[in-house]
Amino acid sequence: MTRIVSLLPSATEIVCALGFLDKLVGRSHECDYPPEVTRLPALTQPRFNPEGASAEVDRRVKSILQNALSVYRVDADHLMALRPDVIVTQSQCEVCAVSARDLDEALAQWMGGSSPAVVSLTAASLDGVFDDIARAATALGADAAGARVISTMKERIERIAARAASADSRPTVATIEWIDPLMSGGNWMPELVEMAGGKNRFGEAGRHSPWIEFEQLAAADPDLIVVSPCGFGIDRSLEELGTLARNPAWPKLSAVRNRRVLVADGNQYFNRPGPRLVESLEIMAEMLHPELFSFGHEGRAWHHFPL
Repeated sequence: MTRIVSLLPSATEIVCALGFLDKLVGRSHECDYPPEVTRLPALTQPRFNPEGASAEVDRRVKSILQNALSVYRVDADHLMALRPDVIVTQSQCEVCAVSARDLDEALAQWMGGSSPAVVSLTAASLDGVFDDIARAATALGADAAGARVISTMKERIERIAARAASADSRPTVATIEWIDPLMSGGNWMPELVEMAGGKNRFGEAGRHSPWIEFEQLAAADPDLIVVSPCGFGIDRSLEELGTLARNPAWPKLSAVRNRRVLVADGNQYFNRPGPRLVESLEIMAEMLHPELFSFGHEGRAWHHFPL
């Protein structure tokens, strides 16, 4: 019997999409979808207080990294007690979740028997997400299931992109992945914007999300500003947006004047490189082209700012 530990929310979603929910025996403190996984023991915790304003969280994380420390702790004793055959983690971002280095330190304490197989996910683009799904499927002996998941995702994505291509306009879009300091969306976010029928203003597909200055945002003056901070739900993002709204130049932005500042659930959707990136694309399509798309996400997964 395969026993699986996932230390990354998107990896947990991939494992479940492949049909292995009942084989999961442990998770990270952030893994919460599908809801059934919350009954599993959490094997990680942050070394910083994740509460408070985004500027405070940013300072805490940077302080840890400057001191060459890991951002997260792994409960090595509990991990060993669970006797997993496969552990899924990531090596794309030290800040987003437990890294391969964190896991290596935990596994260094492994005593006796054979060590578990480690699957490290690395997605920085949509193609990278498909590669990660295939990699996880192979590790679990489920190549056929992996192919089905990928095929279904691609079909849904292609349908949305084809319809978006028929739009009469392509609005310019700035995606915001962190509020203070400002960070724009990179990795797969530019791809989602383009496929949803928009023109991406910051960040490059396949590259880490870039820091930007407010002056750059004002100079670009995008038609839409999509705010979906990593790890933040809608309520917390709405609270944080006051930081931007207090800038004297904020009311002059086209997106503000036209009520096209849109807040999405960045924790559940845009920042999880797994199967629900298709739902993220649906959300983006609704926001950019409400005349073409209505998937039912508005009011639940995204809102206008101010409400």
